[in-house]
Amino acid sequence: MDALVRGLDIKLRQWQLNIAHQVRQYLVEIIELADQDALGILRSKAVEQEVLDLIDEPKTR
Repeated sequence: MDALVRGLDIKLRQWQLNIAHQVRQYLVEIIELADQDALGILRSKAVEQEVLDLIDEPKTR
């Protein structure tokens, strides 16, 4: 965990201010969801992309 925090600290200083701000906001939301035991409601990008790919597939009959 310490390595993760150090890496995040480095990245937050390297990113543009608006990107770093967004990342901080997302982390606050994740921590709040974890505190409420509600992380399961987050959609992962992989699952979201999978659904979008299914929607975009041509229909075969």
